[in-house]
Amino acid sequence: MSDISSNSQARLAALDQFRGYTMVGMLLVNFLGSYEVCPRILKHSHDYCSYADTIMPQFLFAAGFAMQLSLGRRLQQGGQMPWARAIRRILSLAAIAIVWYSFCDLSAIVQKFRTEDTTVVLGTLFKRNLFQTLLHIAVTSLWILPVIGASSRVRMGYAAFSGMLHVVLSGRFNFQWVNSNPMGIDGGPLGFLTWSIPAICGTLACDLVRSKGASAARSLIRPGVGLMFVAWCWSCGSTLYNVPAELVNEQKAVKLAEDPVLPSSERIQRWSGSTMEPPFAPPPNAEHRKWNYWMMSQRGGTISYTTFSAGFSLVVFAFFLWACDSRKWQAGIFRTLGTNSLAAYLLHDVASWWISPWFPRSSGPFMVTFGFLCFSAFVYGVCWMMERRGWLIRV
Repeated sequence: MSDISSNSQARLAALDQFRGYTMVGMLLVNFLGSYEVCPRILKHSHDYCSYADTIMPQFLFAAGFAMQLSLGRRLQQGGQMPWARAIRRILSLAAIAIVWYSFCDLSAIVQKFRTEDTTVVLGTLFKRNLFQTLLHIAVTSLWILPVIGASSRVRMGYAAFSGMLHVVLSGRFNFQWVNSNPMGIDGGPLGFLTWSIPAICGTLACDLVRSKGASAARSLIRPGVGLMFVAWCWSCGSTLYNVPAELVNEQKAVKLAEDPVLPSSERIQRWSGSTMEPPFAPPPNAEHRKWNYWMMSQRGGTISYTTFSAGFSLVVFAFFLWACDSRKWQAGIFRTLGTNSLAAYLLHDVASWWISPWFPRSSGPFMVTFGFLCFSAFVYGVCWMMERRGWLIRV
């Protein structure tokens, strides 16, 4: 019994450390990303996978892991799926997301209702304002709920089906729609289809940790690297959209390819045989490579991006599992933010309202660093006080 208890504690510690690291990464990229001095690797540029783009999928990975940990354990012990309880929790998160994102943009939303057509405003809210991180987690959780507790083969098949459905719908309309004004966020309303890939990877990681304990860390790295390689190979299709030198000026004003999913025969014949840039290396700009579905794009929620990030999440989680279980190492800040992840997420918006206005977008490195420390200290300080009092608010 002591071994089982020890494995369970290590598993939860690793998950909290992973979530806490993800929260710190979110604070870093969300604060620094709007400043001129911020390097591109810490920004969302929507045409490749930067470090900033690895953060969102890790939230989905953690959500899938937690769902499998709680619901899968009950099923494993011979119980029934608590459908009502699970759906109620998911809908509660969705309600929090809708209320919070509406509150964050309340003045702008009210102004739009006064000056614009109601149907247009509601469409914008549905496409952009409301479909951000928390609502994506809620909708994705609802989408994968039917296969929680199913065999690993069924879950992998479900992830593949979801991804292929996203490819088809993106070819029909979704890629162009998400990248048109008002721009979608994190894949838009249909983003849950590909967000299910890192979420289901989280459920599979939970199964592996439950069965192997500490040794699962090594077992997670191989599929993680494999997923990243497969996704990178898919992203090589983006090179079909390179613009020949003689056509650059002619097509300069066009960002999106007319055939973003299924490349035309002309593109295929014109392909120079070039390969994709290595992971985390910026691609050519839109004048030299038209935006397409095969590039790694968080805005587009493309399958290459979410698959690559799912593999990256597996590798990062494997590190924390090894650190917590084998080395008995934990970082206090990761524990504090990881155990209160929902509170930390909401507080980071509050910190942005209060602190960001004091630091202009043109601020130098020293001022931006100081601003980030103030920003992070506020979020961490409140979460630390909540932790001391036993107040835990998790996703």
